[in-house]
Amino acid sequence: MRQCRAELAARGSTVIDEVLGAAPAGIEDWRHYPAGEAYDPRTHVQYFYHRHARAAAAPVEESGHFHLFLRGEGIPPGVSPLLFADSAVAAAPLPPQSAPLRRGRREEVCHLVAISVDAAGEPGGLFTTNRWVTGEAWYRAEDMIPLIARIRFDAARPPSLLDRWIAALVQLYAADIAELLRRRDKSVLDWRWRWPRRNVFEDPRLEIPSHCAIDLDARLAAAAGEVAPAAMPAIWRGFPLAAADGWGR
Repeated sequence: MRQCRAELAARGSTVIDEVLGAAPAGIEDWRHYPAGEAYDPRTHVQYFYHRHARAAAAPVEESGHFHLFLRGEGIPPGVSPLLFADSAVAAAPLPPQSAPLRRGRREEVCHLVAISVDAAGEPGGLFTTNRWVTGEAWYRAEDMIPLIARIRFDAARPPSLLDRWIAALVQLYAADIAELLRRRDKSVLDWRWRWPRRNVFEDPRLEIPSHCAIDLDARLAAAAGEVAPAAMPAIWRGFPLAAADGWGR
């Protein structure tokens, strides 16, 4: 991660610049970047960056976010989803352009985590999503947690700077992502008990089941042994979307 940050600084670039590439100036709401999305055919990791249409009263901390997936070919044998995307309610209010492009041979895709960044491309938070957001196959948290170690880029071409940045960030925050996935499952279960007559996985009121703030400088210092690692924050007050633990209700 330190090397990636040094390379970005030397280029006068940010991770947003890297993902936009030669795209025209200005980011279109809901459009996925890069064009065709990023996909590694060996590890079956896929990601894209986008931003939502921002409400006038929304906080300015988040400029957009990366959604990170593992396609079905990258999931080990014996790990099965609880729900497939094709079991979604037909009239579910999916936001536009929220699902990843079909890549690889298998339909199922697992959404591991999303990384929120500010206008300078600095990561400020991590979050999970309800199934309707991306149309994913739904795996239990305990089945997903071992998949975090599979987030790497091994294609024949050298990994891009952005590939390496994402892989490094995921490994730095692997324990936090695991906890977010556990909190996600708990939020979904709590929501199901609270609203027993609704399909929790298709309920638009539950969009972000778990999220937390991150401080990359502090984490790098902790990884180098310069300071003690901080406890995982409970919530991230800068997040602009509806969430299970306080927003949108």
